Amino acid sequence: MTATKRAFRAESLLQKAQVAGAPEGAASRAQHQELMAEIASIKDLIRPVEDISDQMLSKFRKELGEAAKLKSELDSIYEAIAKTKHEIATLHSTTSADSRDMSRVTNELDAVVHGTEGATETILSSAEYIDETANTLSARLAGQDAELANDIQEKVLHIFEACNFQDLTGQRITKVINTLRFIEDRIIKMMDIWGGIESFQTIEPDTMPTREGDASLLNGPSLETDEGVASQDDIDALFA
Repeated sequence: MTATKRAFRAESLLQKAQVAGAPEGAASRAQHQELMAEIASIKDLIRPVEDISDQMLSKFRKELGEAAKLKSELDSIYEAIAKTKHEIATLHSTTSADSRDMSRVTNELDAVVHGTEGATETILSSAEYIDETANTLSARLAGQDAELANDIQEKVLHIFEACNFQDLTGQRITKVINTLRFIEDRIIKMMDIWGGIESFQTIEPDTMPTREGDASLLNGPSLETDEGVASQDDIDALFA
């Protein structure tokens, strides 16, 4: 479809002038003035190239500044995400020498609870036996010997009272274990959000400080789930 060309009034006036010939008299001057007025109006409609260039340049600079700010914000977000992933990888990582991961920590605290429970039960059983024996001796003895048996029973009572620590300690350690397990679950879920453990393989986690001297020889008691470690029976057989 051919576009229709718009005819300006100035063009029609020029065409009329060409047909009529050279302008003469008042009619020609009026026609000339009308033509010049139309040309002036057309000039007013045409904006100077310099004004258009300045406005475009100002708009471009403004958009460029906003784009730079957006890039800076995106860089900050990217850096924060990278640091977060690095910290998560460090928390989740394990070292072949120490196995100091979150699961190991909770298992160690579980072992503390079970160990104190067993030791407390042994102490209470022994204290009950001492109390019963002191009670029997108190009935058979007289004088200062009976008083000594009573003193033994009083000290045994103090042992019973002191053993209440196990219950309070167990409750506090259990709270810590539950908190650590909650944190561990959140770490695993955050890793799943970023594509699972596979997406963290390229991240080099921080390692724990190297132990030196006697500290490097102290690995602590082993857990029941540990493999390849000497048991107490093996140690007793070594010194037998």
